[in-house]
Order: sequence, then structure tokens, then C-alpha cells
Amino acid sequence: MSVQTRIKRTTTPEIAARKGAEPIVCLTAYTTQVAKLIDSHVDLILVGDSLAMVLYGLDSTLGVTLDMMIAHGNAVMRGSSTSCVIVDMPFGTYQESKEVAFRNAARVMCETRCQGVKLEGGTEMAETVAFLTERGIPVLGHIGLTPQSVNQMGGFRAQGRSEEAARRIVADAHAIAEAGAFAMVIEGTMEPLAREITGDIPIPTIGIGASPQCDGQILVTEDVIGLFTEFTPKFVKRFGEMGQLVASAAEQYATEVKSRQFPGPEHCFGAPKRD
Repeated sequence: MSVQTRIKRTTTPEIAARKGAEPIVCLTAYTTQVAKLIDSHVDLILVGDSLAMVLYGLDSTLGVTLDMMIAHGNAVMRGSSTSCVIVDMPFGTYQESKEVAFRNAARVMCETRCQGVKLEGGTEMAETVAFLTERGIPVLGHIGLTPQSVNQMGGFRAQGRSEEAARRIVADAHAIAEAGAFAMVIEGTMEPLAREITGDIPIPTIGIGASPQCDGQILVTEDVIGLFTEFTPKFVKRFGEMGQLVASAAEQYATEVKSRQFPGPEHCFGAPKRD
């Protein structure tokens, strides 16, 4: 009797062990179908709170709720089988205290069966990161441009331009690494600074608008395939133009419905064939 090889998910320790090795490939997903399509090509899928803009048409991530993240986390878990799945903790669910953060993160882990959570922040969140990791919740850090702090930052601006700002981000990186995060996202940060941090800290860095020298890269899938067209950040490269394909398909569908070309007999039950 043959024994079928069991396919295992990539774990957070395996991601951590990739420091300085082959680049770690990461993309976002919010739905079962997208998760199915990208699963075999990536190491890590992030169920990002960027779904606020991409799926819900909001102007920032601040309107995302824990229930929304859990629902989309479950959808992605159903669609993936080998990727390490990390779910974003939304604004207001972890900043109040480390105990509140644990309760909410534990709920995410239990209800979705994901491999870990991501939270934003540096030195001010280090105690919380340590509290979570010591209690069995793997944490992906997020420093530099942190979208949940967009109001405090005055908009989506590249970080680390001044010496003072750079020192602060370096301190954030070391604090989150020392607190036990298995990896960290560096977003919207000056390239030399992101490169320096990558060389200095012992855990993998995942860049987005950071440096090609980061240990991995992440982008929003809808940006990559051209399905989200409201704006295109400087750091995005389009690898497809699905938005145009969707619009073209919708246009052709509308034309055929109006001209009664669709549906044809082959799309109907018991209809006589056309001559």
C-alpha cells in the first residue's frame, strides 16, 4: 500500500531560518480563490488589513474590525495548503495593553488556525510582542511606514529621511527582534536604512518599498495583477493587467446580452438548437 506524502505548511520557524538565504516570497490574500491561485508560488500569505482599501473601498485601514480579519483569515486558510498564513491585527485590537492584545490574537489564532499574527509598531510595542511570543503566538513585526498610524505620520510618506527618524526606526527594529518576532516587515523606508537594518538584525526582513537587500519582499496581490487601480504606489510593479481584462470581459458580456447573443441554446436546459 502506497503512503501518500503529506503536504505541510511552511512554519514560522522555517521562515525565521531563511535569514540571509534564498529570498522569502510573500503576497497578500483576502479570499479563498486568490489564496488558491498564489499558494504554490509563495512562502507566506499575509491576510492584510489593506483589505480595507482593496476590497471595501475605505480610505485607510482604520475601519477594519477583528471580525473582518477573522472572516478573511478563514477564507484564506480554506484556499491555501502550503503557505505560512499570517493575519493582521487591526487598529485598536492590541495597543491598549498586552493582555488585550493576547486575548484578541488568541481569538484570531483559534478561530482561523493561522500560523501567526502581524502587528505594527516599534519600541512601544516590544513588551506586547514579547508577551505574545512567550505565550505561543508567533508575531510578524511591522516598522517604518505603519499605515495604522497614518494620521500621526501626516500621510503615507517615506520614513527615515532624517538622522533622528532613522535612529528611531533602527531602535524599533532591534526592539521588535529582541522581543521575539520571527520576522518583520519594513515598509516605505529609505533604501540605505532598510539595507542597514537587514544586515544588523538576526531575523528576516520583509521589504515593501524598502530595499532589494531585504530577506524577502511583499506586495498586495491586487496591485501586482493590476486589479486595484485607484492608485499605484511607487514601490509597486505591475506583473499583469487584470483590471483591464475584467472591464473588457464585462463590456463583451453586456454587448452579447443586449444583442441576445448570450445566453445561447448551449447555455440553456432543454432549449432547441439553433439552425
